[in-house]
Amino acid sequence: MPTPIDLYWSFRSPYSYLALKQILEIEKKRDVIIHPKIVLPLAVRQPDFFETRGPEWAIYLLKDVFRLAHMTDQTMAWPNPDPIVQDMATQKIADEQPYIWRLSRLGLIAAEQGKGLAFMSEASQIIWSEKNWHDGTALAEAAGRAGLTLSDMDTEASERAEALDAKLAQHDKELRAAGHWGVPTCVVNGEPFFGMDRLSVLEWRLDQMGVA
Repeated sequence: MPTPIDLYWSFRSPYSYLALKQILEIEKKRDVIIHPKIVLPLAVRQPDFFETRGPEWAIYLLKDVFRLAHMTDQTMAWPNPDPIVQDMATQKIADEQPYIWRLSRLGLIAAEQGKGLAFMSEASQIIWSEKNWHDGTALAEAAGRAGLTLSDMDTEASERAEALDAKLAQHDKELRAAGHWGVPTCVVNGEPFFGMDRLSVLEWRLDQMGVA
C-alpha cells in the first residue's frame, strides 16, 4: 500500500503555491499517496496573527517568495485580487471574505472527486500569476484542465456550504493536533513537516521508512 501523506494547504499561502511543484514531484517518484486537506488561511483562522507583525515581516515575505519563485523556475505575481481582503498598510483583515471561502470550498469538492491536487495546481498557478483571476473564464479553464466543471462545483459549494465549512474547521483541528498551525504542512505517521524548506526532510524520513 502507498504511504499516505496528509497535505494541509491554503489557496492564499504563497509558500503553499510554490511548494506544490515539489510535492507533486514527490508523489510522482515515490510510493506515496497525498491526501490534500484544504484549510483556511491564518488571516481567517487567526486574524490577529497579522496585526501583531511589523512592516518588516511583510517586506521580507515579499522578497522571500519572489526569490523562491525565481530559484524554482515558477511564475509569481501577487494575486489581484488577493484571495484575502486585507488592508496591507495596517494588516487588518476585512470581515467579508468572498474569495477565500469560495476557493477553499471548491478545493474540498475537487479533493472529494479525487482531483484535489490537480485543481490546487491549476488554480494556484492562475491566482499567483494572472490579474483578475476571478473574472472571465480563467478559473473555469483551470478547473477544466483538472477535469472539473466550475459551474457544477460552484452550485455544489453553495448547496453544501455548511458541511464544507465544517470540514475546513475539522482540517484546522487536525493540523493543530498534528503539531502545527501553518501551511504547507505534510503529515506522515502523525509527524508534521512544515514549510517548503522541510520537504527535503520529509524525503529523508521517507527514506528512513523504506518508502520506495
